[in-house]
Amino acid sequence: MNAPSIKAVIPAAGLGTRFLPATKAMPKEMLPVVDKPAIQYVVEEAVAAGIDDVLVIIGRNKNALANHFDRVTELEDTLHRKGDLSKLERVMHPSSLADVHFVRQGDPRGLGHAVLRARKHVGNETFAVLLGDDLIDARDPLLSRMIEVSQREAATVVALMEVDPSQIHLYGCADVETTDESDLVKIKALVEKPSAEEAPSNLAIIGRYVLKPEIFDVLERTEPGKGGEIQLTDALEVLADDEQIAGPVLGVVFGGRRYDTGDRLDYLKSSIQLALDRDDLGPELAAWIKELAPTLP
Repeated sequence: MNAPSIKAVIPAAGLGTRFLPATKAMPKEMLPVVDKPAIQYVVEEAVAAGIDDVLVIIGRNKNALANHFDRVTELEDTLHRKGDLSKLERVMHPSSLADVHFVRQGDPRGLGHAVLRARKHVGNETFAVLLGDDLIDARDPLLSRMIEVSQREAATVVALMEVDPSQIHLYGCADVETTDESDLVKIKALVEKPSAEEAPSNLAIIGRYVLKPEIFDVLERTEPGKGGEIQLTDALEVLADDEQIAGPVLGVVFGGRRYDTGDRLDYLKSSIQLALDRDDLGPELAAWIKELAPTLP
């Protein structure tokens, strides 16, 4: 299996209620992080890992997502006539990234159900799942490492990250054993959003997965879990418990830069951090922050 043959699935059917009223008419995945919508960062990450086929799972009122990855000939013509080639390149870039497809989730029955909707498109092949709330810094590649591990070990691979134990209840959590590689662990069990007292570790599942096609049959049999939804974590727990189904479940422990755009405060922090890292915005923004800081309470 070569990396380019892997397809990516991006679940994007959520209602984005934490960002209301901004998301009343705009998908949360289209909220700008600096000057690009969050979902473009995710597609660019998949492309950087060698993926050229992306399926986005959408819900109602998500047409803006499809429009973003389509051509806008009127705008392109206007920019071309003005000679504004820099903006023209930025406008055309999303439509040339990859083959981007869309399918409706229908009933909002959880992440596991959204992944299950990708079955016909993915077929009987290993595929990647990227959640749009987690942005991984392009300077700290994660997905390519996960694909390499999956190929080498014929394994399901989950991205993990150490978090403060007080925050583990916000995530799926992994019970693991070490391997000979410092960033690779074997997952023995998974727990969805445990309390700090019940958590087997402080290793949280972040929104990147490389899944084998056997996951679909497991998801078909998975009963609704927390929140009355079909949880992907529950299906992964079945795979971890029985390697005969699809081989081992491994975790790549990520130590790089991750930006959480699913929370309002973290979304603002992410935008500021990414802007600070840019040559065209960083110096002036940093100067303004330094000027502002002494006036803060």
